[in-house]
Amino acid sequence: MTAAAPPLGSDLRWHPSTGYTAAVHRQPASEDDDATLDREGRYYRSLLDLGMCEEPGPLLEQALQLLVDLTGAREGFIEIADENAPGEGWSAARGMDEARMGEIRATISRGIIAEAIATGETVLTASALKDPRWGERDSVRQHSIEAVICAPIGREIPIGVVYLQGGRDSLQVFANENQRRVSYFGRAIAPFLESAIARMRAQPSGPATGPFAAVKYRSPIMHEVVERLRLAAPLDVHVLLTGETGVGKTLLAKSMHASGPRAAGPFIEVNCAAIPDALLENELFGAEEGAHSTVPRGGVLGKVEAAEGGTLFLDEIGELSLSSQAKLLQLLQSHTYFRLGSSEERKADVRVVAATNLDLKHEVKEKRFRQDLYYRLNVLEVRVPTLEERDEDVALLAQAFARSAGERHNLSVRRLSAGAMRAITLAEWPGNVRELANKIESGVLNAHLRGSPVVEAADLFAAAAPPSEEEDSLTLQEATRRFQKRLVESALRETDWNVSEAARRLDVARSHVYNLIKLHGLTRAGG
Repeated sequence: MTAAAPPLGSDLRWHPSTGYTAAVHRQPASEDDDATLDREGRYYRSLLDLGMCEEPGPLLEQALQLLVDLTGAREGFIEIADENAPGEGWSAARGMDEARMGEIRATISRGIIAEAIATGETVLTASALKDPRWGERDSVRQHSIEAVICAPIGREIPIGVVYLQGGRDSLQVFANENQRRVSYFGRAIAPFLESAIARMRAQPSGPATGPFAAVKYRSPIMHEVVERLRLAAPLDVHVLLTGETGVGKTLLAKSMHASGPRAAGPFIEVNCAAIPDALLENELFGAEEGAHSTVPRGGVLGKVEAAEGGTLFLDEIGELSLSSQAKLLQLLQSHTYFRLGSSEERKADVRVVAATNLDLKHEVKEKRFRQDLYYRLNVLEVRVPTLEERDEDVALLAQAFARSAGERHNLSVRRLSAGAMRAITLAEWPGNVRELANKIESGVLNAHLRGSPVVEAADLFAAAAPPSEEEDSLTLQEATRRFQKRLVESALRETDWNVSEAARRLDVARSHVYNLIKLHGLTRAGG
């Protein structure tokens, strides 16, 4: 059970056998009390937001950023040990590179961390340079180390530490209210970390290496899809991938190609919806010089020939006309084809993987798709689920897309705030993985333009506009967000911003109302 927050204005120490002990010093009321309480409230609310993180790594990143912002620390790192893999774990750093992080572990921090873990207490030194315990160490003098706070992370048994280091002007900040906050932080974050680690171990996850490494998932339904394709990859049979637009069929086709016996051969993608009937033969089978007026000298290399020895991926195959379907059927039946304008029969050594967002059985019934072609393609059909069906993958995908976008554009923005993660998980994604990826990339760029290293909810979702005559043309996601915002605003206004009463009227938990207030950026008029 998470420990209660220690009282304000107390001197606090933690010991494994006795728990927190605090000597409360009552201070006379002042006009700064409200501001202090507001800062305190924001800190604890931000701490609770960390529970939204699904993975230990991103959780530590956001936790450390919270402490660095709060304390003004010059440097900091946080580290958690993996009890199932000695010597391994999770870590995050701010204001230091890997070399500096290793140096702190190996030199001055070794003594401070050892004491924090052994005693279960937060260690504070106002100036490591003047502290007889560490002042004689070379690295302390070399880096002019001043104020340091090191707190154990854990409840009964420490599972890690958080280390914050400041300069000469950090003494008062570290010595007063933030010492207490960091001490409480070490206790409060432990349940979040334990839950994230347990979730990670209990759920299937995408392979860390190999051809399917790019497919990010932890949901059982996606795990089954990947396993079916992994087993099918060595078999030289046609595969039909079905599912809504944007679910990731192309990535799965590429991964299957790369893990099969044709991996050394080419992967050629053809968008069937983009090929006019008159150009299908030219595009797929190529054309001899002189076959028609637009053929260049030497002829045209078709996609089938380009895919020789590899995989031909026919995307949106349900969009082909009946006449085009007949030409494709001949290729699949005989494994031969003719270049346009040529009488020479050519052999086709290709594996065909097709994809569609249509229900081909229904299309066959409606006479819009050839039954014989459907049977040829449907040797093995694998349906790729929508993002709604695999909603436990949303956070994992969002984090991966943020890192990828930051690396691709060479930006330092590579992570999402707790608020952004909450907004993403509450949103609907009718465009599936593709829409999520585009939204995250847009958010990374918006955060960069703001000069922020972190993507916030406002970078992803623009504030809802007032209702208009065009509102009926909104997407379901946009309309839902607008309705939700107006509903919460109305409940808060009618209850004079009594959150408990508003939650009762809306029939939701009070914590959820706070989440919605943050998500939509609601503020009290005149507040």
